[in-house]
Amino acid sequence: MSFAEKQDTFTARGALASARRGAARVAFAAALACAALTSLMVSPAQAAPIDSLIKSVKFDDVDGVNKLLAKGMDPNSVDNQGIPLLVLAAREKSDKVGAALVANPKTNIEIQDKAGENAMMMAALNGDLDFVNLLIAKDAEVNKKGWAPLHYAAANGHDDIVKVLLDHSAYVDAGSPNGTTPLMMAARGGHVSTVKLLLDNGADLTVKNQIGMTALDFAKTYKEPDVVEGLTARLQQMQPK
Repeated sequence: MSFAEKQDTFTARGALASARRGAARVAFAAALACAALTSLMVSPAQAAPIDSLIKSVKFDDVDGVNKLLAKGMDPNSVDNQGIPLLVLAAREKSDKVGAALVANPKTNIEIQDKAGENAMMMAALNGDLDFVNLLIAKDAEVNKKGWAPLHYAAANGHDDIVKVLLDHSAYVDAGSPNGTTPLMMAARGGHVSTVKLLLDNGADLTVKNQIGMTALDFAKTYKEPDVVEGLTARLQQMQPK
């Protein structure tokens, strides 16, 4: 039985039952309202492609993504929250889909979500080294203005990604819109090894953000004693003898 036939059967049964209860007019009005509402709704055929594409991205279904892209879907499409497919793939660690999207010549690898985050930033935050390397191989921008991938990698202590970004000329003292540096983010998170890695690559521990906080101040504020000890020792080494 088709969808239309099921609807006809349901309407007939409803009208009969209502007639028996003496409310045929109410049933008829309800049927009209239902028909009007149905006419305003987006048909499943129209909604399905983008929904299917987003689902395929989330579940790293590269075959599903490739099929929909081959049918003309835009690789730069966004979900209902404005998150582009490539950024979504990075967020979900969907590496196979990420590779397919990056390989598509129509994909904007620098595309950002509403918060200004791009795929490399999300991959750096998640510790997804393969995704980061994939993007770097496609000449994705390492030194994004404002919050940069290095901030995100340092914030979660992903030393392997910090090293790769630095090896590809990431600016070690990159300043966010409020002047926060990757070193400050690493100190805030208590990532001792990341702090050391950044310092060994020339990070300036005397830099202050817009409210006058240094990396040491961040470590003290967020109660990270090991980082406080390490940064204090570095400062002492900088003092003239």
